[in-house]
Amino acid sequence: MCSSDLYYALEGLAGLMGTVERVQGGLNPRLKVLGIVLTMFDGRTNLARQVEEEVRRHFDNTFRAVIPRTVRLSEAPSHGEPIQRYDPRSPGALAYEELADELLAQLRAPRPASALPASATQPSRSFQTLSERKPE
Repeated sequence: MCSSDLYYALEGLAGLMGTVERVQGGLNPRLKVLGIVLTMFDGRTNLARQVEEEVRRHFDNTFRAVIPRTVRLSEAPSHGEPIQRYDPRSPGALAYEELADELLAQLRAPRPASALPASATQPSRSFQTLSERKPE
C-alpha cells in the first residue's frame, strides 16, 4: 500500500486497513499487507514529517524506504519511461531501488513451509524466460 504525505492520507489509510480487515474476515482470510510505502514525500515540510511519524507509530510494517516527491519522477511517465531508465541516479530512482531491495529481503525471509504453496518452490516459466534474457 502506498500513502502520500498528505494528512488526509492518514484517514484514507485507516479506511483502507478497515477494508482489508473486512476482506480477511470473509472473502480472503489469507490476505496480508506486506507494508506501507510513504510516497510523494516532501521532507521539507513539517506536515510531511508529522504524517510520517504517525504512520510509523501506527503501522509497524511501514517500509524504511521513502519515495520523494520529485520533478524527475513526475516527468518519467510523460516520456513513456520508468524512472530507472529516464534518470537512474535521481533521488526517486534510488528510493525505488531501496524499496525493491527492502521488499525482496522481506520476501526472502524464512517462512514456515506450510505457509508456502507448492508452486512457490519453483520459479514460474515466465520468470525463467525473463531471467534468461540478455540485457539490451
